[in-house]
Amino acid sequence: MTLAQQRCFIHEFREAVARCPVCRNSFCRECVTEHQGRVVCATCLKQLHSAKGASRRKLVRLVSGVLPIAGLLLAWLVFYSAGRILTLIPADVHDGTAWSK
Repeated sequence: MTLAQQRCFIHEFREAVARCPVCRNSFCRECVTEHQGRVVCATCLKQLHSAKGASRRKLVRLVSGVLPIAGLLLAWLVFYSAGRILTLIPADVHDGTAWSK
C-alpha cells in the first residue's frame, strides 16, 4: 500500500502525508512535526525529549556528587603543598637567628 492510499493513524478520515521513522505509523499534517531534520509524530517526539531529559538529569546528579569530592581533594592538595613549602624553610628563619646577622 502506498503512502497516498494510507490514512492517518490518529485521524482515520484524513490522508497520511508522512511516516514516523521511530514508530513506523503514518500520520496526517497535523500529527507530525519536523525535529532535527526529520518528521516525527508527537508521541515519539515526547519520548525523544524525555530520554534527553533523563540523560541530562543523570549527568547533573553525577556532577553534583563529584564536585564536593573534587573540592575537598583540591583543598587538601593546596594545604599539603603549603605545608611542604613551609618545611623547606631553614630552621634559622624560625629561630630568629637569620635576622640577627
